[in-house]
Amino acid sequence: MSTAQFNEIIHAPLRLRICASLASVDTLEFGVLRDEFQVADSVLSKHLKVLVDSGYVTLDKPTGLGGRPKTWVRITKEGHAALISHIAALRELAAMVDLDGAAS
Repeated sequence: MSTAQFNEIIHAPLRLRICASLASVDTLEFGVLRDEFQVADSVLSKHLKVLVDSGYVTLDKPTGLGGRPKTWVRITKEGHAALISHIAALRELAAMVDLDGAAS
């Protein structure tokens, strides 16, 4: 029996990209994510809030040089497990599709 589970929270395109980007690093700075995805601060903040509220990512805002805090984003163990499960579910869906066949 498969442990793959489709995840509505992670599935949103930007949230999926955020989680995938965080999966292979310890942390990423908010501005790096914003620039990578070419979205406004408010758009990224909205999606991060959903991920934080679900327990999939954490935010850390240590005071940086000159007293300005930077926001660092980290995927949690729960978030990483949810991402892996979601990707497995997507792979199962993709395996059901005959990519070489024509539509009947």
